[in-house]
Amino acid sequence: MKAYLDPEEVKLLEEATSNLRDRLLVRLLFRLGCRVSEALTLRVEDIDFTHGTVTIEHLKLRIKLSCPHCSARLGKAHAFCPRCGASVEETIFKERDHRRIRRLPLDSETLSLLRDYITETG
Repeated sequence: MKAYLDPEEVKLLEEATSNLRDRLLVRLLFRLGCRVSEALTLRVEDIDFTHGTVTIEHLKLRIKLSCPHCSARLGKAHAFCPRCGASVEETIFKERDHRRIRRLPLDSETLSLLRDYITETG
């Protein structure tokens, strides 16, 4: 059993949707390769209609923490390094706030759907 959809199958999914929101969601997931949570948190400010791009903030965190003083591995709950005893709260705080940002191109049809959706809901 295959674990992906062919473009023709995605087109059938789009055509089977009953409203613009669902059609747009199917299209964004397929065309951008983003997670559902990333697509659902998109805001109007994330879309650049002039350049035809969308900015997606990566929501899933993979934090690999290490002490800036001795490079010992740290857990998310550590306040002090288990090896050297240095305070690591600031390091952990900075890593939690770090998010990877992707800027992806959109085709003209998807941009048009986005415009229609924003106009319809806005």
